[in-house]
Amino acid sequence: MGKKKKRKAMGSFILILFVLALATPLAVSAYMESSMEEYLITEEAAAELGADCILVLGAGLKPDGTPNHMLQDRLEKGIELYKADVAPKLLLSGDNGQIAYDEVNAMKKYVLNAGIPSGDIFMDHAGFSTYESMYRARDIFQVKKAIIITQRYHQYRALYTARGFGIEGYGVVPAPRTYAGQQYRDLREILARDKDFLKMIIKPEPTYLGDTIPIGGSGLASHD
Repeated sequence: MGKKKKRKAMGSFILILFVLALATPLAVSAYMESSMEEYLITEEAAAELGADCILVLGAGLKPDGTPNHMLQDRLEKGIELYKADVAPKLLLSGDNGQIAYDEVNAMKKYVLNAGIPSGDIFMDHAGFSTYESMYRARDIFQVKKAIIITQRYHQYRALYTARGFGIEGYGVVPAPRTYAGQQYRDLREILARDKDFLKMIIKPEPTYLGDTIPIGGSGLASHD
């Protein structure tokens, strides 16, 4: 083979690698969406499932320490479902990895102000990621069936991870609205789906585990 043909073959090989590198993340993302779509349900359907809990995933705080708009919408939907007797407990999972950043207590304060009894509120202070929230929901809180509350773009990964851990997860989406920076989140989510797809194959332990706090008991055992 001449030098010209070798260069052409090498160029074709590099192009193929580039196309595969671009296509694989998109393919994984599309697979996660298509395989989890059936588990996105209505509030009415959720009420028929007899779930252990309503699992609200963290989404961030405002500079004043209160839930941002995205998290506020998740909490409002969780409160609505709890008051409709969809499930007897709320599991609030978020980031409390630093003293100065306490997402979970901000979530607890919000639902307490809405009239949710403190004993029905479970707090996961080490839900640093979707993966860790689901791992700990299974191993710490012994959740078997959950109604998961998060926005639609995030639901597919949350459901995929939950079901990969053996949790019978179903997703209910808060009322849609436009959030600042959503285009960036949509792009980031493609890579996050790929990351969690690989994690679910390896299943590394989360940052923290600990004693079990069964979701069927009192949530006060999880409060700080």
